[in-house]
Amino acid sequence: MSGCKTCQTNEDGKVAGCKNNGGCLTGGCNKLNVFDWLSNMSSPLSEDFNVVEVRFKNGKKDFFKNDQLLDLVTGDSVIVDVPNGHHLGHISLQGELVRLQMQKKKVEDDDKIRKIYRVASPKDLEKFDQVQKREEPALFRTRQIIGELKLAMKLSDVEFQADNTKATFFYSADERVDFRDLIKVLASEFRIRVEMRQISLRQEASRLGGIGSCGRELCCSTWLTDFKSVSTAAARYQNLSLNPSKLSGQCGRLKCCLNYELENYLEALKDIPKLEGPLQTKKGAAKLQKTDIFRKIMWFGYDTENSWYPVSCVRVKEILNLNRKGIFPETLEANEGSNGAKKMAAINRELERMDKKYGKKNHRFKKKPRKSSSNNDS
Repeated sequence: MSGCKTCQTNEDGKVAGCKNNGGCLTGGCNKLNVFDWLSNMSSPLSEDFNVVEVRFKNGKKDFFKNDQLLDLVTGDSVIVDVPNGHHLGHISLQGELVRLQMQKKKVEDDDKIRKIYRVASPKDLEKFDQVQKREEPALFRTRQIIGELKLAMKLSDVEFQADNTKATFFYSADERVDFRDLIKVLASEFRIRVEMRQISLRQEASRLGGIGSCGRELCCSTWLTDFKSVSTAAARYQNLSLNPSKLSGQCGRLKCCLNYELENYLEALKDIPKLEGPLQTKKGAAKLQKTDIFRKIMWFGYDTENSWYPVSCVRVKEILNLNRKGIFPETLEANEGSNGAKKMAAINRELERMDKKYGKKNHRFKKKPRKSSSNNDS
C-alpha cells in the first residue's frame, strides 16, 4: 500500500514517516476511511457481492464491479474504468457492507456501474506517482492564470487522472463564472483535457483538511459525508454566544458540530418554562440572566443588585402561576422546600468556592524586587 504525501513509500515498499503502512492516523492515508467488520467472517451467501467500493484522492469514493473475480484485499491499488480512460484507486470496502452502502446512497446495481480492469502493477504505481507530481505545479500556475484573467473564483485543488489524459480543477465561487477562456489556456498549456468542477465551501474544507478549534482534525475531512444545514437557531438553543468568529469553521460557515447535541438540548428545553417578562416579587422585578438547561436551574437578578439568584424550574413555574393571579411572592427563594433550599445553598457554596479559587492572584511568578547593587563599606 502506498503512503500519503507526508509518509511516502520507499523503494523497498515500506512507508516512511508514520511507518504504519499507509494507515496513518493523520487523515492523509485513510481520509474518510471505514472499518470492514465483516472482513474476517465467511459470507452465508453462496456468492459474494461482486461490487466493491474504491477510494480516490481526498476521500472521493465510487462503486465498481469485480467482473473478473479478482482476489482483492482492502487497501489494494486497482485500475478502474472511468469516462474516456482509466484511473487508479484503492479498495476501501467490499462484501455485504458494499451492498448496504449502495442502499444507503440509493445506487442501483445495474450496467451503469463501471468495472475494475486489474490490480495495479508496479509500473502503474510508478506512472501514477509521476502524474501526481504534476498537480502542485499545475495548481500554482492555474492560480496565476486566474489572476491574469481576473476571474472571481477560488481554485482549491487539482486532480490528474492516472492515465495522464485529463485533469479536474476544483473551484469555489460566489457567482456564476465564465471560464471558457480559462479552459482554452489550460488545455493548451498542460496539453490535457480539462474539467472544471464547482464545489461548496464545506466541500473545499473537506478536500483540504485542517485542524479545528477543538484540536482535532475537521469532521468533514475524516468521517462526515453528508453536510446538513446549520442555522443560528442551533446556537441560540444551546445558549451560545452569537460570535461569528467562534461559531464559524474553517470553511467560513457555521460549524457542523453545532448540530451534534442539538436534539439533547431541544429535549431538555421542554422542561424549561418560557418567560414573557421578568418575574414579579415584592422585592422587585427579577430578570432572567442565564439558564442551566441540564441542571434545570434559571438565574435571575434584580436591577438594584449585582447578585444573581439560582431558582429551580419548578419554583419559576410556581411564581409564574402566582403572577398570573396577581400575587407577588416575598422573594424568589420563598416557599422552597427543605431539599430545594439545601440544593440552592450547595450551588451558592460551589460558586463561592470557584470565585475564591480563580479570583486569587497567583503570586508564584511575581518578580521579586531587585536588591541594591551597592556594596557596604566595612
